[in-house]
Amino acid sequence: MSLEFGLWRVDGKPVRVAAPQMPLESRLEELIEADPDILGRPLLLIGRQVPTDHGKFIDLLGLDAEGGLHVLELKRDRTPRDVVAQVLDYGSWIQHLTNEQVRDIYTTFAAGRGLPAELDEAFARRFGGSTPEALNGAHTLTVVASEIDPATERIITYLASGYEVPINVLFFRYFEDEGRSYLARTWLREDIEPSSASAGPKDRGKREQWNGTDWYVSFGDHDPGDHDSRGRSWEDALRYGFVSAGGGEWFSRTLRALPLQARVFTHIPKSGYVGVGTVSGEPLPFEEAVLDVDGESRRMTDLPLRGSYRDDDADAVDGAGAADGAGAEDRREWVVPVTWTKAVPRGQALWRTGFFANQNSACKLRARFTIDGVSRHFGID
Repeated sequence: MSLEFGLWRVDGKPVRVAAPQMPLESRLEELIEADPDILGRPLLLIGRQVPTDHGKFIDLLGLDAEGGLHVLELKRDRTPRDVVAQVLDYGSWIQHLTNEQVRDIYTTFAAGRGLPAELDEAFARRFGGSTPEALNGAHTLTVVASEIDPATERIITYLASGYEVPINVLFFRYFEDEGRSYLARTWLREDIEPSSASAGPKDRGKREQWNGTDWYVSFGDHDPGDHDSRGRSWEDALRYGFVSAGGGEWFSRTLRALPLQARVFTHIPKSGYVGVGTVSGEPLPFEEAVLDVDGESRRMTDLPLRGSYRDDDADAVDGAGAADGAGAEDRREWVVPVTWTKAVPRGQALWRTGFFANQNSACKLRARFTIDGVSRHFGID
């Protein structure tokens, strides 16, 4: 049975609101673009009338907070066979789109619309976080209609429930009441899971390419109001040339993976990017670290430091002695020497909506938007 829903005005006794044939169906595309929130699911629109390699055009293409793609295809006056076949054909095409192709689609869409030129900035404004490293890891297909016939409903339900095809119908119903017009929406199915692309050579391009050199480093500069801080100081790192992390394996492990000659983009949480430099030495615990100070090798423990890098509990786990290291978590502060190409005080940190930020102490930096923006600001090639 086809889905049916109504609307009543209640000013005493219920009066059903008229539901005439929807004159706005041809305008649904414009309405969704003007306010994607009417879909009821948070999406960032990245394309309209997107040309495919098969000579067809996707009505609307969206991106969700996890980086999944959403095809929105208006039914218009097509037959069940035509609309379902069309949206499935689009799914077969978008599943192979690479990270770069998704970004190119957005760039074309944004031009002339007053939208941010870069997908990263648009994504951050929409969802409040950094763009996922992988885009198009999954996709969903949606037919948008004011109504569908029983045959279309049977076909879509069969594909979604029997074969786990990520296809659904979003209904918009039009109502008129005393000179006012209303839209109501509902979904045919509420349990549709996005289709995850199978891993393979063609799927590697769904992550931004890494240039093999650039790394992100999060430097937890001491904030006097942060009682959980270990007390490390960006002033020390800026003056003596290093980055550091500690307080547990999770914090130090990624930092210790930084290779020699890696270029590090250093970020202070809640402030921004403060330096770009090159790793110039092996990672060592604070007590053993040696830094080059004015051409002279100096033990870090002998330097006049503003921060505190020695943890009184570094040799203890859950109150138990760890002299032999067996079963103990390494809580020591680990230090990596860095030769700064350009670095500034915390008060001059650079931040822009859409820049990459991560909780890891260090990770590969693939975000081209961030690399380009920070490099330009600091005058780095």
